[in-house]
Amino acid sequence: MFEFNSILNIVLYRQTILMDILIIEDDLKVMSFIKKGLEEHGYIITAAYDGQTGRNAAVKKDFDLVILDIMLPHFNGFQVCRYIREHKKELPILILTALAGINDKIEAFESGADDYLTKPFHFEELLIRVKALIRRQLTIISSKPNILGDLAINSAEKRVFRKDKEIFLSLKEFTLLEVLIANKGRVLSRAFIAQSVWGIDFTTGSNVVDVYINYLRNKIDKGFSKKLIHTVTGMGYVLKEE
Repeated sequence: MFEFNSILNIVLYRQTILMDILIIEDDLKVMSFIKKGLEEHGYIITAAYDGQTGRNAAVKKDFDLVILDIMLPHFNGFQVCRYIREHKKELPILILTALAGINDKIEAFESGADDYLTKPFHFEELLIRVKALIRRQLTIISSKPNILGDLAINSAEKRVFRKDKEIFLSLKEFTLLEVLIANKGRVLSRAFIAQSVWGIDFTTGSNVVDVYINYLRNKIDKGFSKKLIHTVTGMGYVLKEE
């Protein structure tokens, strides 16, 4: 049995993973400022404006990070933090609040927060903290097998197995598969794939993405009853179990 390794370097520097962040913040101006800034850096943002909506969203959907205010309607940030931590042990939580007292910070960390930033803040510092928390989380994830169903990938050795069969890929095919499995379950546009794999902007006249998807299908799916690579008409491609 071979040892699995991460695709961490690809994730951090080439943005081949679409990172989902949940922001729980009742101040509309603060929410708009953070959301706009993070979206400009390629993050997918879900907004919640009260504690109850936020805590429910956090446990129902897979997020990569939660940015959480303390003074919220319905449930305060400490309560929300404890609730999230009870259900998702490893989900990073960044507290972003106007409360700067030491007792507030202690309660936040005791409730399960991973980091604490006070308002007012510089967006650049928030961005650095977001990247650091996601990097830490990806390091944890990278220590786990990179598997989807009966498909297994060893990134360090550039080896792919489906069931007991080893599948031999070219470098670009392997990079494409890494991008797909890093975003498993997510529909990826041709533009995103082209930028992630080839570092180029996608043009409507190019069929390079479709060609390599077909190459990959012939090697990954051909001969197996369960197909893993799926076309979503008008949107792109997704790697998932049927």
